[in-house]
Amino acid sequence: MRIAVCGKGGSGKSTISALLAKEMAKTKNVLVLDIDESNYGLHSQLGMAAPRDLMEYFGGKKGFREKQRAPKTTSPGGLTLMGSSIQQQSRFFKKKWGFSDLPPEFVEEKENLRLMAVGKIHDFGEGCACPMGVLTREFLENLDLGKDDVVIVDTEAGTEHFGRGVDKVFDLILVVVDPSYESLKLSKKFGEFGVQCGCKVYFVLNRVEPDIREEMLDAVNGLKVVAEIPAKREIFKASLKGEELDFELDEIKKLAEFLRELNY
Repeated sequence: MRIAVCGKGGSGKSTISALLAKEMAKTKNVLVLDIDESNYGLHSQLGMAAPRDLMEYFGGKKGFREKQRAPKTTSPGGLTLMGSSIQQQSRFFKKKWGFSDLPPEFVEEKENLRLMAVGKIHDFGEGCACPMGVLTREFLENLDLGKDDVVIVDTEAGTEHFGRGVDKVFDLILVVVDPSYESLKLSKKFGEFGVQCGCKVYFVLNRVEPDIREEMLDAVNGLKVVAEIPAKREIFKASLKGEELDFELDEIKKLAEFLRELNY
């Protein structure tokens, strides 16, 4: 199962991604894929070191752009006909990758939990993050998942990944909604994009206080709200200090169980 965690900046995407990944790793093999080029703290929330950018595996941005310009190669034995079309390989992957094929120098691992990062903006003037969007889509399309394998993708803030066409490879989208007007409005746009790319969309309400809960539910499709995460001062403080989110929440357990049932 490929799960995208989306939302506006500051809504708590990385927090939900980390808590959900740690919970699901109790029974599944979980890969967390960090595609937010401006978020530098997800690894600390998982209690891991920061992984090397997967972009480096392909020669960095420069090498990756050269591969983008090269024509796609055919299958090793020549052209493989499928109906009237010709099956072509990716410019970047010579074969399908399972979890065991992931290059270890680009993976941080902890029991059943793996962490990879597609790329980050490291230097002034290095250029846009468009190659990272292409690599994300190609990587996810190429990934061969087993029955007990789950990929949780912490997306960049906002809607750009929809514009890049990344979301068409997801099985479902979790939209994290915090108690702000911008987040509530953006959640409707996420719902529209989900329909357009043919992906199931569910909502996770975050930092829910009793006196605003009903307003948040009214603002989104309440039937598609699959978790309500209460405001927790200790989680906020741990995130502020860059500490591992070593918390167990009943709401996250229920969310993980919901996703497991969808995957059966």
